[in-house]
Amino acid sequence: MLLRPALALLLLTGPAMAQKGLGLMEETPDHLRLYNDCMKLARADPLKALPAAEKWHAQGGGFAARHCVATAMFMAGRYAQAAVQFESIARDMGQDRPGLRAELWAQAGQAFIEAGVATKAIEAQNRAIELKPTDASLWVDRGLSHAAQRAWPRAISDFDRALQLSPDDVEVLVLRAASWRNAGNPERALADAARALRIAPDHSEALLERAFANLARGQRGTANVDFSMVLRLVPPGSPAALRAEAGLRGELPHPSEPALPQAPAGAARGGGKR
Repeated sequence: MLLRPALALLLLTGPAMAQKGLGLMEETPDHLRLYNDCMKLARADPLKALPAAEKWHAQGGGFAARHCVATAMFMAGRYAQAAVQFESIARDMGQDRPGLRAELWAQAGQAFIEAGVATKAIEAQNRAIELKPTDASLWVDRGLSHAAQRAWPRAISDFDRALQLSPDDVEVLVLRAASWRNAGNPERALADAARALRIAPDHSEALLERAFANLARGQRGTANVDFSMVLRLVPPGSPAALRAEAGLRGELPHPSEPALPQAPAGAARGGGKR
């Protein structure tokens, strides 16, 4: 993951959701086509999609058009505005479709994180969790927001809950390992990294977390084995490679560096996990 230093927006744009019309529009072939076309344009050319989506909304596109507007805003880097739009859609849906409203609140949270407003992200993610508490990814989202605030006990608690729901999720184990490391508990970090590596032996971020945990414990030789393995697995010059090279020099992550590893592709909404 990690979750990412830059969080990816988890978009509701998969084929299955499109076939259902997201529950946001009149479910006719024409409306579905308009929505799909709008969302494709929002991803490819958000500045062009935004006026088109706003025009569609003015012509009666309803929630679907508003969702496309919000998505285009996000993709254009207008994160705070996108977050407000996602929140507004979720509120205006009333009490209908709690699962979909949870997704919209989650999207608002992602946008607030990108805007650098972790407090607002957590508020939105609280709403998402209230609506869909059995969705592990929502707990991960909020854990990442707590991590952005460096509130490590809260982040760990949310990752705990995510792992209760999805016990063998390697990415969440790595996130929790990183959180334990940042909280000053290398022993717990080592345990989570080792558990992740039993599931995915060549996972570069898990190897890094095990290495940094061992380095913090004074086991530099053991740590260097993992750092060297990472350098064989990842592209030269990549963030993971740079971290491994720093580790080989005996350098622990600096407080100013991203606190958590980068998010995996599967962590992004729309990647099938939701």
